[in-house]
Amino acid sequence: MKKTGAEIFVESLKQEGVDVLFGIPGGVVLKIFDVLHQQKDVEVILTRHEQGAAHMAEGYAKATGKAGVCLVTSGPGMTNIVTGLADAFMDSVPLVAFTGQVSTNLIGNDAFQEADNVGISRPCTKHNVLVKDVNDLARTIKEAFYIATTGRPGPVLVDIPKDVSTDKAEFKYPDKVSLRGYNPTIEGNKHQIKQAAEEIMKAKKPVIYVGGGALFSDAADELLEMAELTQIPVTMTLMGLGSFPGTHPLSMGMLGMHGSYWSNMAMHHADLLIAVGARFDDRVTGKLSEFSPVARVVHIDIDPTSIKKNVHAHIPIVGDVRSVLKQLNVLLRSLDGNANERKQQLKPWLGQIEEWKRGHPFKYEQDDKVIKPQYVLEKLFEITKNEGIVATDVGQHQMWAAQYFKGKKPRTFITSGGLGTMGFGFPAALGAQRAYPDKLVMCITSEGSFQMNLQELATAAVYKLPVKIVMLNNGFHGMVRQWQDLFYEGRYASSDLGKIPDFIKLGEAYGIPGWRAEKPAEVESVIREGLKYKGPAILDFQIYPFENCYPMIPAGGPHHEMVLEDPPDLRSGAKKKPIEEKEGELPA
Repeated sequence: MKKTGAEIFVESLKQEGVDVLFGIPGGVVLKIFDVLHQQKDVEVILTRHEQGAAHMAEGYAKATGKAGVCLVTSGPGMTNIVTGLADAFMDSVPLVAFTGQVSTNLIGNDAFQEADNVGISRPCTKHNVLVKDVNDLARTIKEAFYIATTGRPGPVLVDIPKDVSTDKAEFKYPDKVSLRGYNPTIEGNKHQIKQAAEEIMKAKKPVIYVGGGALFSDAADELLEMAELTQIPVTMTLMGLGSFPGTHPLSMGMLGMHGSYWSNMAMHHADLLIAVGARFDDRVTGKLSEFSPVARVVHIDIDPTSIKKNVHAHIPIVGDVRSVLKQLNVLLRSLDGNANERKQQLKPWLGQIEEWKRGHPFKYEQDDKVIKPQYVLEKLFEITKNEGIVATDVGQHQMWAAQYFKGKKPRTFITSGGLGTMGFGFPAALGAQRAYPDKLVMCITSEGSFQMNLQELATAAVYKLPVKIVMLNNGFHGMVRQWQDLFYEGRYASSDLGKIPDFIKLGEAYGIPGWRAEKPAEVESVIREGLKYKGPAILDFQIYPFENCYPMIPAGGPHHEMVLEDPPDLRSGAKKKPIEEKEGELPA
């Protein structure tokens, strides 16, 4: 019996184990939504904006490791998800986006709500395809999920014309996919892995530097085994947070522009870097010519184009991170002939890192009159006992969250790393909450970021997704204001937000309660009230507006030249000469 394209679409999602999609209907996808409406296996979360749908799918994918799915209509429906596609592309998120298209006979005629979905999405997707024949639909969907979730994960867009969703064909879902020219390398080269093991065993100042690739490879156990086996300290990128327990004695937390002093100093003085699923992006490396000047580099990554792109790798290993670490750990165990000697070998190095840590911990000046953002996050971390999932927006609050939340489990810190998308955090938190309805999910945001996708308060209310919105409200685009203080003599060009909505009243309009803290003594009670509430809630913290985020590697600077606190002239309120800004360096 033949099925319509819409029926084939839904059956294909069931074959892939999809239990939820995020989207908004429109004229050319009405047939698909109609079929979805008549079944119960795939839930449809109706968002209030297509960008929200894409970020919810991202949040679902980052929390689960499975592909997130969104479905939108043609024209503006598709163009509204472009930011989500670009975000997923930069952060290697497995996302399958389905877009509606005008009927095949109208393509190219400037039909109503027509857009070149394939052309528009080409630079920001791993793969995209226009389905012209209903007989190709099932195979195309199978390939889309395969490509999105294998190799270096990424977004795939499938464009479905209206007539393809109504035409009929036999439903035959392929058992497997075979694509000429797409065969990701899983197993690492044995000779190179052996070389890496030998380098590790003789290094005196080694550092394991971990990126998001370790999370998508599910390599947390293998990473922990390697670190404990070798006693090598571990630092993580923003995208790699959670891949290694943040409270582990060998954890150095995040490195890079706002990373810990001790992790950046360790990177600068290391004699061996073991890069695991990381891509040496500019926020991590700082000044490339002075990046880890004496270190030899072992680079493990499934994407061969990432290796040697920014930093030369002495021992490149192309392969799945988990698979390579398993092989490497076997070799390391066989080479670890004298464990005591090994520990003695690294003792001075670990001692030096501890000294850096004691000398320059994360710090802020507590105040009993104004709320410091770091204090809010410290209390939140303490009260939640390091449980739950944190999703962040982008800006100062994102960096403070990365510094003060020491996640102990993979996939519990969800953020926009590469693209740095303001407005990502709240919908991503909703996607994560849909994936884990019984877990505590917190969105750490600011008034600037939150206003970019606050319409999804309706989605939270309708679907009863109990995300706790923790808002660090300072009335500014905070990171922009910080850079203007440091580099533009305090001229706040368009960073002062002026009129800010009353978020408590805004939440009430959607039936979502809120609590506000205006002084430090109110912080803990607001956190406890918000967490106690069973549904979505807004926790509005009126924080000190001129708090800056440190440590900070100045634009284009090297790791060992960090700014640790406000310069004296900034603290005194005197106008200062602007620091020269390097080309290509922008605030988040």
